[in-house]
Amino acid sequence: MSTSVGVNVFRWSALGLGVFYGIYHQASISARDRLAKEKHDYDHHQSLISQAKAQWAKEHPSEQPKPSGDKPSADPKDPNADLLALYGISDEK
Repeated sequence: MSTSVGVNVFRWSALGLGVFYGIYHQASISARDRLAKEKHDYDHHQSLISQAKAQWAKEHPSEQPKPSGDKPSADPKDPNADLLALYGISDEK
């Protein structure tokens, strides 16, 4: 019994479509996994940075930045001194 040409075309077309769908699906799964790994690595890196900042702040308490509500420093030896405060110029009217 021989199969007709139409049935063979259908079988080979289905096989070809299945192979291309499999390649597409595998590529999408790989891309999703790669993005998840990159996000995990980024989050891990950020947590290490925040831990290092917390540890540094714990070890150097005198070098903490001043709250923004304080007046600007007019000490010329202070590296964060405000130039306008050094010259006595203020924004207050």
